Parts: sequence; structure tokens; C-alpha cells
Amino acid sequence: MLHAMIMAGGGGTRFWPRSRAKRPKQFLTFSGDRTLLQGTVDRVAAQVPPERTWVVTGEAYVAETRAQLPELPAANIIGEPEGRDTAPCVGLGAAIIGKADPDATIAVMPADHAIEPVQEFRRALHAAEQFAHDFPDKLITFGIRPTFPSTGYGYIRRGEPAGTRQGVNASHVIEFAEKPKAEVAEQYVAGGNYDWNSGIFVWKPRTILGELHARKPEIHAVVCKIANAWGTPQWQDTFRTHYKTAEKKSIDFAVMQDAAKEGKVLVLNAPYSWDDVGSWLALERGNPQDADGNTVQANHCGISTTNCVIVGDPSRVIGTYGVSNLLIVQDGNAILVADRKFEDKVKEIVDKLKNTGRGEYT
Repeated sequence: MLHAMIMAGGGGTRFWPRSRAKRPKQFLTFSGDRTLLQGTVDRVAAQVPPERTWVVTGEAYVAETRAQLPELPAANIIGEPEGRDTAPCVGLGAAIIGKADPDATIAVMPADHAIEPVQEFRRALHAAEQFAHDFPDKLITFGIRPTFPSTGYGYIRRGEPAGTRQGVNASHVIEFAEKPKAEVAEQYVAGGNYDWNSGIFVWKPRTILGELHARKPEIHAVVCKIANAWGTPQWQDTFRTHYKTAEKKSIDFAVMQDAAKEGKVLVLNAPYSWDDVGSWLALERGNPQDADGNTVQANHCGISTTNCVIVGDPSRVIGTYGVSNLLIVQDGNAILVADRKFEDKVKEIVDKLKNTGRGEYT
């Protein structure tokens, strides 16, 4: 049966100051009335019931996750004692789900993506489930055809076709490429055989655990030890004692890059539009602009203001004059003003605030 594993442990520091340590971006609403986390669960709800939906988040966020997702069983919300990146997270989820349902198929996805239309995502998920059944020894990922030469995403190099299910094409993967420099990204897009790496995966628990065991046996040993304690009185103590010893490593570096070189990965051509909602400029991609090219979610009074992203509490007024290409974000007790070309550097402000004794603002 199909299970969904949602990774919701990130800090969302590039969305500071709205995203804070006590309430990171996956728990926030950026459009509509559902948070990013709730929207992720909504997307899979037609195919995966609550009892087969799992969320891995930070220990400090378990209560908020339960409040936002009351339909999920409490045991399906797993709180990491500390973040160890996605390889231990994915491995632990696979080990626990595999223990509960040895013949499961798992769809792994982050909690902070924007995907439209939802019915096309569901069609792709159905196709991926069929590919996992037909190719149980493969690791399956969703590739997004690039619309511009992004330097903020990893890339997947497609090889020979692997088949079609539900009208969705799959290809064998030749290479997982890390975030490239601008000129390399331009070459990737021009070549036509590279997809953006969406970070969404579908696989059998035994398959991903087998690959993790072969490539990172220490991580595999840790997550299996913890999973063996799941559902017992020793669970929390085992989790807290051993999880922190797992190597901090992404699943791409730990498994996917080498597995792709060995022909063990398939990539589906995602038939939907996708955004990883990674920074403030994501608002620009998901919302209309005014006549001057500004994306405004604030009580804003502007003169000669162009090409800015402006966000603020409706009870406060943001006035601008003669500025362009800025990120201007007011939230609570903090204000961000930054050149939009440095959107990916906002997290450095968070780091500096912590390092200079002003952690209360993070």
C-alpha cells in the first residue's frame, strides 16, 4: 500500500523574519487559508489515508504539527531530537514504515512545495507507484523541466526512456548534478536533457534501506536500531540517545548520486508546475504583480517603487520612495531590507543574530 512521508523539520531561515525558530515556514500560510504543511497533506489525501501519512519534524514542532493535522494518528508524527539532514530522516521513516507495512511503497516529499494543478500531481504519484511496483529495485524521483537556468536547484540528467504509466514518462537517470554555477546551468537548460531535482521520491522501504546500508552503513545501523524500538517503552530514550550519532548527510549525497551512476534511479517527467518555496522571491512566482512589478502582501504606500517584494503586518504601513529590486519584509519585532539578488543570503542574517547574542529575534 502507498504511504506518504512528509519531511517538515527545516528551519526556513531564508524566510526570516516571518519564519522563526519557534514557527518555521512549513507552519505558515503564504496563499489561501492552508499552511504549507497542511497543503502537502491535502495533495496526497485522495490517495493516502491519515493512518498511512507520516510526518517527520523537529521534536519542538510535534505539538504544532498535531494541532495543524489533527486527523493524523499521534504516533505518525515523529519528532527528531535534532536535525541530521535528509539521509537519516529518510532512512528512519523507511525503517519505521517498513516495520509497520513490509510491502509498502513510500512517497517521500518536503512539506514546503507549491504544486499545481493538484490532479496532475496525483496522476504522477499514481504513475510512480506503478513504476515502483514494476521496478521494485529502482529509486524513483520526480524531475521538473527547467523554465530558466536556476543556480538554486540541483539537476538530474536524463538517459534512455524507461516506459510510461498513466501517461507519465520515465527515464533512466545518468547523473545527479549539484547546484551549478550560472554558465553551467545555462548549458544544462540549453541541452534539454536535464531536469530540476524536486526532492520528491517514491520507493520500497527495503530498496532505499538496502542502498543506505551499502553506502552509509553507519546511518543504516542507527536508524534500524531506533526503528526497532518504535512502539515500545524504550522508543524515546533510544531515539534521543542514538539519533544524534547519525552522520549529518543529505539523501542526494548519501545515496542518490552514486545510485544514479549505477543505473538504479528512474526520473518521472512531472506533469505539473512546481516551486520549492525556498525564499521570498517564491511569492513573486506564485502571486500577481502590480503595475510597477511589485509583489505586495502588506499595507503599502509606494512612490517610484519598482520590482520589489513587500510583505508586512496589515496593522503597520510600509512606505517606500524611489527604490527598486528590494526585499522588504516586516514581521513582528523585525524588518528585513535586502537587495533581491541576495535572496539566498537572508539566512546569514539569522546566523549573525544568533552569534551576536540576539537569538530572540530569530
